[in-house]
Order: sequence, then structure tokens, then C-alpha cells
Amino acid sequence: MVHSDLKELFLALVRLGIGHQLVSSLTFQVSSEVDWVQLKARADQHGLSAVVLDGLNEVSKSNSQLSTLNSQLKLSWIGEVMQNYEQRYVQYENAIGSLAGWYNQHGYKMMVLKGYACCLDWPRPEHRPCGDIDIWLFGQQREADATLGSWFKVHDSEKKIDNSHHHHTVFEWQGFTVENHYDFLNVHHHKSNVELEAILKDLGKDASYFVEMKGEKVYLPSANLHALFLLRHSMSNFASTGFQLRQLLDWAFFVEKHGEEIDWEWLESQLEHFGMKKLYDVFNAICVDDLGFDVKLFPQVQFQPQLKKRVLNDILTPEFSEKESGGFLSRAVFKYRRWKANAWKHELCFNDSLWSAFWSGVWGHLMKPGMI
Repeated sequence: MVHSDLKELFLALVRLGIGHQLVSSLTFQVSSEVDWVQLKARADQHGLSAVVLDGLNEVSKSNSQLSTLNSQLKLSWIGEVMQNYEQRYVQYENAIGSLAGWYNQHGYKMMVLKGYACCLDWPRPEHRPCGDIDIWLFGQQREADATLGSWFKVHDSEKKIDNSHHHHTVFEWQGFTVENHYDFLNVHHHKSNVELEAILKDLGKDASYFVEMKGEKVYLPSANLHALFLLRHSMSNFASTGFQLRQLLDWAFFVEKHGEEIDWEWLESQLEHFGMKKLYDVFNAICVDDLGFDVKLFPQVQFQPQLKKRVLNDILTPEFSEKESGGFLSRAVFKYRRWKANAWKHELCFNDSLWSAFWSGVWGHLMKPGMI
């Protein structure tokens, strides 16, 4: 069978790229009619350009049809992966090591959240995209920002610490944006976040886990903290601003590496309490059925097939596809329309009522108008 469905081809290449499928087990041949430009655009959209290229390299070993991939596009694709993934990952590690060193020298412990903590679980960390550096300073964000602000004035006067955001301050370090969290979550966006934040902060006291980076100690979240925070963050993205398939790989690779450290009974009780269990079940099902992870990694994989189909389709081709543009009023209207369109997602992610979340969000934006 010749393959023509871009979505299925994309998923197959992701599985091949992470080593979860063999070329010989493909049930189709890669068609010479593939729209490579669209395929690459989808890979870029999901932060999986390097993974999909790895998959294409596996297919090209036994499929001459890949000669239809324009040589100029392929060379450009390889160059982008080398520059935007592999070389940037080296810079990312250097920046994290340098920043941790600065904090260590000034008496602060630095924990990395999300990005770098997720990278460490990937089979090829350099093929996960590097974004911001998210950090947690064990409750000492305010004091550390004051120390850093004074240091900037002496050593780099053009740099400032931006405090216009909810739940973290922002500054630049060696070419990367650093988000210094004083809260794990935006407690102004959902009322339930206040209760969940207290749990995360309690878990965030644990300084037992760390790695050495460029000779500096970099702290990591415990398995329970990472699991609960990663799921809440991912689900919040899914329900609002958008979601990448890469985020499911973050979750699945984490479970693959640290599943035995997670208190699954505790975690699932928290997910049930906060209204996240149904989407968690769907996420696990997609990881197994569509990304090729071992079903035994997860405590159970129970889901509603039609809901799983809708969630996966929305991840790959969002039902709400309008783009934000214009001034203050246009952005406000856009966010209201997105909120209405994503109401079905909200019910999968939160135990707050939809209108409660709406008014909490409005109040949060009034507190920080620059966030609209």
C-alpha cells in the first residue's frame, strides 16, 4: 500500500525516529507524492524536526522513494537540526551550568523545571528543542532576584529583570530566556491552582536529586513533583494556547525512565481530585497506541476511543485555528473566542467551572495587563 495520509506518515516517522518502530514493520510504502514541505512544517510545529529527520533517515536506508525529497530541502533540514537542535543544546547546557554556578556562588540552590529536566530523559537529548530555562530556587526567588539585579548593574547594566508576568520573573542569560518561578502555576488563572500550588511547593522542598553540569550542581525535581507539574502544565497548554506532540514524548520518556519512582496511587488520586484524570488516560493511550510506548509503563490504559481520536486530531490539527493579531481589543476578543471554542478541553483538564475560570482569568489579566 502506498501511503498518502500526512498525519499517519508523520506519526510513523516519529515512531521510527525514537526507535519504536522498524521500517520492515511499516504497512505502507512512502509515496513519491508526499508533500515534504507540509511534512516538515508539521514537524516544525510540534518541535519534532530532529526526530522526524531521524525517522526519514531510517526509511531512506531501504526506500528509494525518498529520492523525491528535494535535495535542497533535505540539506536545509539537516542544517537546521544541526544548528537549532544539536549546537543549541550545547549552548543550552553551557548556559544552565553557568547560571547554576552563579547561584551556587551566591548561596542559592537552582532546580531546573520542564525543559532541561525533560531533555535528560530523552534517548537523544540534543534532538529535543531547547526553549526557555525554567528554574525554581526553593522559595528564594525574591532574594536571588535582588542579588542578581545588583550584579547586573555592575557587570551588565543593559540587562534587567522583568517582573510583569504571573508566577515568575524573566531575564536573559547567555542568549536564553530564564523564567525564575516564585510559583509553579499561575494561581490567578484557576482557583484550583491555589490548592495545587501548595502541593507543588511542598514537593519543591526536596533537594535530594541533582546532576553535575559543567562542574556545577543542578537540582532536579523529584519524580512526584515532575509528574504532577508536567501534567498540569501540559494540560493547561492543551486547554488554551496550544499543544505539541513533543509534550507527550516528554511525558512518556519521563515515565519510561522514572516510572518506578512515581507514587502512582498518590498521583492518580491527585489527578482525579483536580479533574485531570480523564485527559491523563487519553494521553497515556496516545503514548501507547500512536507513539509506540510499552503499555506496561503505565498503571493502566483505559480510555474512551472517540475522545482519544478527538484529542489526537486536535493536537495535530487544532479545531480552533485562528491566529492572534492586532491591538489590545483584538487580542481580548481572540482570547474570548478561543476560550469558548476550547470549552470541551477545559472539562478534561480542570475541576473549576468554566465561568469561574473565565472570571479568574479576567481578574488575572487586569492585574497584569501586559499579559493580554
